[in-house]
Amino acid sequence: MILLTLSAQAQQANHEKVLQQLDEVITKKASFRTERETTISQLKQQLHYATTEEDKYKLCNELLGLYLHYQADSALYYINKKSEYALLLNKPELHDEIIINRAEVMGVMGMYNEALTELQQISPSKLDKKNLIYYYFTARTCYGWLADYTIGHDAKQKYLHLTDLYRDSIMNSIDSGVDRNIVLAERFILSAQPDKALPMLNQMLTTSLDLRQKAYIYYTLSMAYEVKNEPDMQIYYLAQTAIIDLSTSVREYASLQKLARLIYRHGDLKRAYSYLSCSMEDAVACNARLRFAEVTVFYPIIDHAYSQKEAQEKRMVVILLVCMGILTVLLIILASYLYYGLKKLSITRKHLYLSNKELQAANESLAQTGKIKEVYIARYLDRCVSYLEKLEQYRRSLEKLAMASRIDDLFKAIRSEQFLRDERKNFYNEFDKSFLELFPNFIEDFNKLLTDEGKIYPKPGEILNTELRIFALIRLGVTDANRIAHFLGYSLATVYNYRSKIRNRAKGDKDHFEQEVMNL
Repeated sequence: MILLTLSAQAQQANHEKVLQQLDEVITKKASFRTERETTISQLKQQLHYATTEEDKYKLCNELLGLYLHYQADSALYYINKKSEYALLLNKPELHDEIIINRAEVMGVMGMYNEALTELQQISPSKLDKKNLIYYYFTARTCYGWLADYTIGHDAKQKYLHLTDLYRDSIMNSIDSGVDRNIVLAERFILSAQPDKALPMLNQMLTTSLDLRQKAYIYYTLSMAYEVKNEPDMQIYYLAQTAIIDLSTSVREYASLQKLARLIYRHGDLKRAYSYLSCSMEDAVACNARLRFAEVTVFYPIIDHAYSQKEAQEKRMVVILLVCMGILTVLLIILASYLYYGLKKLSITRKHLYLSNKELQAANESLAQTGKIKEVYIARYLDRCVSYLEKLEQYRRSLEKLAMASRIDDLFKAIRSEQFLRDERKNFYNEFDKSFLELFPNFIEDFNKLLTDEGKIYPKPGEILNTELRIFALIRLGVTDANRIAHFLGYSLATVYNYRSKIRNRAKGDKDHFEQEVMNL
């Protein structure tokens, strides 16, 4: 069971890698098209300057090959040019080749009846071996397309039967080689024997192949894995086929739209939409009616799903922006509250300082004033902690909202506690500053109560560390361990441990150590 799971994970990683390669090829589609257009332009230039009819015929044939699955209308144009040059060459055997050319292009354009009408002009018994094989391949392809395009069961079975017959004719006409093996593998697959086809196809991949042959083998492998119901491997080989199709600027293909359907079923809506859009664009540019019809059947489904997803994402962005706006307003209110609170505290401190200077003799009154000051600070700190708790509650409510809408990125962003940690850090920093402004000699006086080995000083960049902050709260009269733990965000046990550890470092009576701290 573990080995099967690892194998499935490896297949998934493998097909994800090839899909990433395909995505990159799609982004470079324009550059591949430019390369083909450059090659076509060079051949047209050669055709313009060609002097013999034979050279012109050969160049038109090359241009036909470049345009066949790239721009069918132009391919048809160069077939007509070939026909003109063939008449001038006075070679009747070229007539049959041109008829098959025309039938092949018409098949690409979806003109199946016209293509078959052209083929009916041919007498197979009079063809040489090369044209005979070409004739069989073209007839098989046209009948195969008709079977794909036909809805009625009887007509569909008729065309499938004719396709099988022409496949058999190809097998009987070709002695050996890659093309024959591909057709044989296709026969095994269509007869529900994919395990016989797979070794043949994989063995062929180890031989020297041109890109056209490799693309056919990859596509046939995808058909085999479709019959075996192994979608990951089917995706892998369809993607390999599409990479070759797009990198060679082929526009009439079945691989990418078929891959889009599989990817859609796997839940990758963005890729499915991208692949199907690319297929539609190429089918229109090539004037490949069957491919366009195939795309338009499935395109509205993906387009609708993709539009809904985009609308949902936009709604989530609006919600996020609104939440951020609310949070910003709350932060401004908090900043204003803290600013005026600190301002009031500063004014109070100045008043207390003047009162202390003027009423040095009135020790009792001064002590009472100090007590009021300590109570004010403690209340101020409690309010700040309460605010932090409110922010925590707000964060959790947003978390629930994100979970309900199933938007992972929003959920992760809002669930983050970084904002709370930063605010708590800033809050403690402001507390440390405020405390040392009130008790500037606290660190020095506190360390006088400790042994030389137990003295505590903040690290560089710190104002107060945790130990000093605990006893700063005790100096303010906050002696209850629960309140200290609540204020610092520690567990009760942690606060007890800190207090006990520092108490053990006291010079004098450990039982009266905290009372001495309160008297500093």
